[in-house]
Amino acid sequence: MLALMGLGIGLGDEVITVPFTFVATAGPITLLGAKPVFVDVNPETFNIDVGKIEAAITQQTKAIVAVDLFGLTAAYAQIERVASEHGIPVIEDAAQAIGASYEGKLAGSFGQLGCFSFFPTKNLGGAGDGGMVMTGNDELAAKMKQIRVHGSPRRYEYDLQGVNSRLDALQAAVLSVKLKYLDCWAKQRRENALRYNELFVKHELQGKVVVPSEPAGFSHVYNQYTIRVPDRDRLREHLAAKGLPTEIYYPYPLHLQKAFANLGHRAGDFPESERAAREVLSLPIYAELKPQHQESLVAEIARFYRI
Repeated sequence: MLALMGLGIGLGDEVITVPFTFVATAGPITLLGAKPVFVDVNPETFNIDVGKIEAAITQQTKAIVAVDLFGLTAAYAQIERVASEHGIPVIEDAAQAIGASYEGKLAGSFGQLGCFSFFPTKNLGGAGDGGMVMTGNDELAAKMKQIRVHGSPRRYEYDLQGVNSRLDALQAAVLSVKLKYLDCWAKQRRENALRYNELFVKHELQGKVVVPSEPAGFSHVYNQYTIRVPDRDRLREHLAAKGLPTEIYYPYPLHLQKAFANLGHRAGDFPESERAAREVLSLPIYAELKPQHQESLVAEIARFYRI
């Protein structure tokens, strides 16, 4: 919301983003009176299909919000090239990708603005809600600092319409301590992801399980380790009956949600997002995960597909 407000997004504007993401990506667009223009995702990375952005651009397009889903950054070289050709700013939704990188640059440093979440489930999570916006533009930074405190440059003076959106001191204190361990935790998550990959090969599940993609030049931080599987819902029920937890991010794409019904979309409009919603399953990936727990989980997945 702060990033969009900083760019002056408002009534009648269009903002390009994806339908396969958490609602916080698209919700602020509509709350500001603008229109989310959805572009389908790449089936391998779950991030925006860069080849489809150009066709979605109109004279009303005022920003592109690219999402770094599950801990893998979007393909910003192509995104920024298209955006630059049309004079459109890019907002990076890096909520799940702190510490990830693309071509040597860290998540949050792409486009004009990068947004992080410090929700407790994130790789760098606080004790409650919180987040951060990053920018290399001094003017935008100053503007958003005003917006986050009711649009006030000085006490009881209001130059802009703003909101109360400051990170409280308690969350800052917690995050300052945890920040020291972020790189270590990311390394452990990557090791756990590699172990999962090896276990799926060991149990001969390559024909059933599609593991997360990490293209050349990208470094994934695995906020989620998300596989694609057939018969996903029955598999999840089977694992739950064995006491093995999993999660689905996200079971319904945004273009089919009631909150976005006014956009007029229907099933089939964004087939890759819809297919992902049917097939994705996230497995435990936290840094302290034990190898034997991973072995038990993958063995049970193998057992399910042999039944």
